[in-house]
Amino acid sequence: MNVNRREFIQITGAAAAGIAVSGLGFDLGPVRAHAQMLKTRYAKETTTICPYCAVGCGAIVHTSQKGDGRVINIEGDPDHVINRGSLCSKGASLSQLVENSRRVTEPLYRAPGASDWKPVSWDWALSEIAKRVQVTRDANFDKTNAKGEMVNRTTAIASVGSAALDNEECWVYQALLRSLGLVYIEHQARI
Repeated sequence: MNVNRREFIQITGAAAAGIAVSGLGFDLGPVRAHAQMLKTRYAKETTTICPYCAVGCGAIVHTSQKGDGRVINIEGDPDHVINRGSLCSKGASLSQLVENSRRVTEPLYRAPGASDWKPVSWDWALSEIAKRVQVTRDANFDKTNAKGEMVNRTTAIASVGSAALDNEECWVYQALLRSLGLVYIEHQARI
C-alpha cells in the first residue's frame, strides 16, 4: 500500500477523531424524539389589549389554573387585526408588568410637607379624590363667560387621558369629564 505523508496524516486524524467520539458515548443509531409538555396546556387563555401605547395590539394571556391565577405566558394574538401575533419589545415584556415585586398594588398618599408616602385604603383615596374634585370645581365653575353667554365650565381642572383605554372606555371617560364641565381634556399617546 502506497501512502504518502499527507494521506497518512488524514487517515490518522480521522481514526483519532472516531475513537474520541466513540469514547464520549455518542450513539450513531436512530434517535427517538420526545415532545415536552407545554406549560400552557392546562392554562386559562384570555385575550387582551396591550396597555403601553395607542396602537392597541392584541395579546393572549395564559394564567395558571392551580388556584393562584398567576400569569405564566403572554404572547401576541395571531387573530388580532392590528398586530397579527407580533409584539414590540414593550408588549413582549407584559408579564413583567403583572409579575413584578416592585409593583405598587395599593394607593399611596403623601401629605403636604411630608417626605414619605404612606399606604391608604382604596375607600379613603377615592372619597378624597372625589371631595377635592368637587371643591375645586365648585370654587372655579363659570356659568357664563365675559359676554354673558352660558358656558357651564371649569378651567381649573384638566385631564391627560390614557393611551391604554379603548374607544368605549375613552367615550365613557370623556362623558364623565364633560359632565363635570372640563374643557381641557387631552390624550397622552405621544408623551
